[in-house]
Amino acid sequence: MKFKLFKPDGSSSSEKDISGFPVLDDGKGVDALRQVIIAVHANQRQGNASTKLRSEVAGSGKKIHRQKGLGVGRVGDKRAIQRRGGGVIFGPRPRSYNQKVNRKVKHLALERALCDQAASENISLIEAWEVKEPKTKLFNQLLNTIAPKTKRVLVVDDDFAESVGRAAQNLPNARLGRAKDIGALDIVQADKIIISLKGIETILAKFAK
Repeated sequence: MKFKLFKPDGSSSSEKDISGFPVLDDGKGVDALRQVIIAVHANQRQGNASTKLRSEVAGSGKKIHRQKGLGVGRVGDKRAIQRRGGGVIFGPRPRSYNQKVNRKVKHLALERALCDQAASENISLIEAWEVKEPKTKLFNQLLNTIAPKTKRVLVVDDDFAESVGRAAQNLPNARLGRAKDIGALDIVQADKIIISLKGIETILAKFAK
């Protein structure tokens, strides 16, 4: 599959044919992609919502009213679930929302995400990520040259130099990602993906048999 290739200064050089780029039939991997995205969001939940049972509410267990004479001798104590400030029955308790996803499903989801973005021409390549100085202005100019008026840009490399990391850390529309850590959700959320040549090699190595 062919992608636009840019030089480190942002100028367009040519198109590069990437052999081994995943190609899937229509519909294949869609369920895997959905499952992975749901799992990622579920694993981000803290699951610490908690309510107190009747036995955990602080307060006396003494009868509120005397047994005889008032007709309300059996209303229970102050911690009863029907009284304000009392316990909560069937309320939320701390729990884990984690979902396990197999490695093959993750790889299939990543392939589906890459295929969809490539089909939409949202993936470009750059020879290497370089900036002369660690300044946000320089890196922003580079991104505007490659992907002008893009709200969410995913910048991928095998490993980033310190100057590039410092230059990009204050840009709200750019997110840096190391190729070995990139997942399907990262690919799906980006409007434009710019990958270095080393980065695309690392990504494709995940699919090597």
